[in-house]
Amino acid sequence: MSQITLKAIYRYPVKSMLGESLTHVAIGENGIEGDRAWATRDEVRGGIRGAKKLPQLMRFQATSTGGNTADITAPDGDTCSTNTDAVNAWLSEKMAHDVSLWPIMPADDLDHYRRGAPDSEDFEQELRELFGRLPNEPLPDLTAFAEVMEFESPPGTYFDAFPLMLMTQQSLDTLSERAPNSAFDQRRFRANLLLEVEGTDEAFPEQSWIGKELHIGEVVLKIVDTCPRCSMTTHATGDLPRDTDVMRHLVSEAEGNLGVYAKILKTGTVSAGQAVTVA
Repeated sequence: MSQITLKAIYRYPVKSMLGESLTHVAIGENGIEGDRAWATRDEVRGGIRGAKKLPQLMRFQATSTGGNTADITAPDGDTCSTNTDAVNAWLSEKMAHDVSLWPIMPADDLDHYRRGAPDSEDFEQELRELFGRLPNEPLPDLTAFAEVMEFESPPGTYFDAFPLMLMTQQSLDTLSERAPNSAFDQRRFRANLLLEVEGTDEAFPEQSWIGKELHIGEVVLKIVDTCPRCSMTTHATGDLPRDTDVMRHLVSEAEGNLGVYAKILKTGTVSAGQAVTVA
């Protein structure tokens, strides 16, 4: 029988930027406290945008400084706080693109969350660019993500579709073994919870959890669906180089999916090293 452990916890204070590793966190109805508390608006093309459209975001790192504020570190090492009036000009200069940084706005401010104009009038072409798929590769099944076809994120939040994303170390190891020339580093895939599954021969064990509940101490999670991967996984991330082969291997080895999405059934606190059960 396999044994599951919560190996690591990650929080991303600013959507699409590198985040921070934590040992102990509170999980509320909208996930980890302080996760995706800020997001970037594209002042050129309009709309809240993540790294699918602004890939340079993935070379910045955000670290919480308490509450919902964070320090942002640029690739050149300069830092700026999210709660200073200078942050918009600073970030625009560092990105060489006019942007503004926004905290989470009320859920009824629908215009704030509405997607900006697409780059292509061809809907399929737009999806292929967003998900990094070649013409001969299937597009992901987006049935479970209907709410975020119109909006960049569920209004009132900045997460992609569901409050938490989980993945296993075994899935990363599987891909690393099958594609040793690409770096399947967890930083590319931005899980909130990284789990270790011992005693399993499954290549991607978390995929068998869809529809089930995960119990981590007092916290109960419902595994909702797989996580279809997008072009973000191929961009330069921190010191990891751009690598479009990452998507080729994801498509050929894992149907383009890696990790699973979860919603919260029971809130509470979790710590790295805790035992996890699947029911």
